[in-house]
Amino acid sequence: MFKLAGLTLAALTLSAAAHADVDLKLGSTERVTRLFAYPNNCNVICFRNWTLEQTVEHYLTQSVQRDGYKTAKVQVKTDNDQLYAAISGVPAGYEKPLTALLDAGDLAYNGASKLSTDGKWTYNWYLFLPLGMALENRKSVELLHFPPDYSLTQAQDYLESKTTDRWATLLTANGIPVDQTPGYQTIIDIAPIAAPSSAGKDLEGVYDYFKDYQTTMVKEVSQNASGAALPMVAFGAPVRNWIKQQYGPTVDVLGLATISPSEGVKVPVLGSNHPSYIWYAADPEAYSGSDAQAKADAAGLKVMGQDLSAACWQAGMGSKPGTDPTVQLKSCTQTWQVTQKEKTCELFYTSIRNLTLELAVAKCATATVKSQLQQLKTPPLVTSAPAPHL
Repeated sequence: MFKLAGLTLAALTLSAAAHADVDLKLGSTERVTRLFAYPNNCNVICFRNWTLEQTVEHYLTQSVQRDGYKTAKVQVKTDNDQLYAAISGVPAGYEKPLTALLDAGDLAYNGASKLSTDGKWTYNWYLFLPLGMALENRKSVELLHFPPDYSLTQAQDYLESKTTDRWATLLTANGIPVDQTPGYQTIIDIAPIAAPSSAGKDLEGVYDYFKDYQTTMVKEVSQNASGAALPMVAFGAPVRNWIKQQYGPTVDVLGLATISPSEGVKVPVLGSNHPSYIWYAADPEAYSGSDAQAKADAAGLKVMGQDLSAACWQAGMGSKPGTDPTVQLKSCTQTWQVTQKEKTCELFYTSIRNLTLELAVAKCATATVKSQLQQLKTPPLVTSAPAPHL
């Protein structure tokens, strides 16, 4: 009887903790305006004619939803030129990671201001922080180059882009339910600038301006709420080069490294192709000769095998914290580049070549493609620096 009463009391306590009210001072109108890139999409006429308060509510609601608090409510009000957020239906302390993000955002703003002072800011760039992501229930971290401008101006969703959408499908192919993929896609861009997808080369000289922001963000998101280190995936050559410059180790495609963003914290990092690189590698126009299509398909199959292996590692490490990174990677490469290479082939032809599953299965059964599949487990491609996070 007493035991049952104790369990009931514990359940009530847990329930109360899970529905605490969180109040947070966001800062002055000026601060919130710049950190939330307000207005997100106005050019005389606004695509969405939201107030500053509505814009902030939009992104904070995305976060609570992606953290799994489906009934949580967000309300933002202004009082005496200061903005305040009231969030119900979330645990006590939920404001801490949000505060950390906005404080890091101040560092990003300082870097962008210096970039502009030095005459290196471009008219069609926007400072864009990784707003709207899971703040508490993160499973893994994705290091990327920069967000595409349309994620801000059109979607007002950091996770809506060809890049993030493609990677989400690879996570689902590795057993992560669709509605849980945002928890694995906490993004840090080394350039917190929403820019046209073709702006990759233009952004190559800006990274040092954001060093304080970058390292602060990596430090803040490198652990989950219980203190366990979260796995990170470094996408694309600019990001992998940045890892080497900032933390020391070289990270090749499907290469593993360990970084220590703060004392005593060891974070496993896997190198990967940029999620959009496959569209470059598999473009027949990038090859010469009468067999250009076959060359493009072969290159695309290799990249697909690598990408599925990387997503498999990310899914496995994120769903089972404490897993040995090397063992997980060996298992994933064995799965997608050996035992399930036919599935790898089918996913390439359905998602990249847009064939029906029936046609993809037939294509993968041809002698030519079977021969290409035998070459899947080869040294990683030397990847160029793709422009997008499209």
